[in-house]
Amino acid sequence: MAKTYIQLQQSEGFIIQAATQIFAAHIVAGTMTEENKDALMKQAIRDAIRISVAVDEAIVADSEAG
Repeated sequence: MAKTYIQLQQSEGFIIQAATQIFAAHIVAGTMTEENKDALMKQAIRDAIRISVAVDEAIVADSEAG
């Protein structure tokens, strides 16, 4: 099996962390099955991105202030 190398930006890493926490919550809640695990993973990623966008819109970082 060939190795896959991924180089992510720091902000992408934060989104991955959020998505894995959302996905883990499905596992703990018992809502994940073999049939829906890919769909739940993709939904967790979309949810994490949506949260990130909402946070970005709600907060102006010092580096973004004019």
